[in-house]
Amino acid sequence: MSDFPVYAFDAAIVREPAPSVVNGLRAEDRGDPSFDGILAEHAAYVQALRDAGVEVTVLPALADYPDAIFIEDPALVFTEGAVLLRPGAASRLGEAGEILPTLRDQFGQVFDLPQPGFAEGGDVLTTRDAVLIGMSARTDRAGAEGLVQTLAVLGRRARIVETPKGVLHFKTDCSLLDEESILMTHRLEGTGMFPGHRAVVVPAGEEAAANALRVNDVVFVGSDYPRTIEMLDNLGYKVVPLKTTEIGKIDAGLSCMSLRWKKPS
Repeated sequence: MSDFPVYAFDAAIVREPAPSVVNGLRAEDRGDPSFDGILAEHAAYVQALRDAGVEVTVLPALADYPDAIFIEDPALVFTEGAVLLRPGAASRLGEAGEILPTLRDQFGQVFDLPQPGFAEGGDVLTTRDAVLIGMSARTDRAGAEGLVQTLAVLGRRARIVETPKGVLHFKTDCSLLDEESILMTHRLEGTGMFPGHRAVVVPAGEEAAANALRVNDVVFVGSDYPRTIEMLDNLGYKVVPLKTTEIGKIDAGLSCMSLRWKKPS
């Protein structure tokens, strides 16, 4: 494992949204998002990454893949290398091949997820002790076990956990606040998934705020969740509120819009 915090990043990859993003996958129909709204939210997100000290590579939009803006799902990246994943949604399978040339440019080693099975980055949470892989509708047992094997080659220890029923991705309900603390929903509290970590539970009614994103010294939180922001502020975190109203309509949050890593020194 690295000798710097797992939330220390100096590089990231994002992808511009295509107009087709308004047709993105969703588990619940909350109306189509505004394309202009998604563009604005994405631009603010990229600027926030840069303000936090991250060098951002922006890839062009992919009109044939409405969900390609959520670039964290088809790949995993670490200082040691990258893993090309296999999304569990059929409409997203081609996204992995689209990002592969960029991964090869950026990383000395890129591994493929072994066959068979599916795994998406939204189900993967990196903590100081282990990489947690949540099984879900998008990440199955074969994919999770294959990912454990691949991460071992990178020198990363991984552990498989059960994502609660009805949760799209593991990280829909949790995120890293610091090396000791996990922000989570009530349904994850008490599950025993996070031994050795402090549970910080989002207020009832603001469950979507659990998908926050720690980047260096700041924590990105959806600006639609004022009680979560106040709670984290009172706990001493430096919070950067970011609008997620439109991307939230297509089941997305803050972590899924970038691939983040610390370059080798």
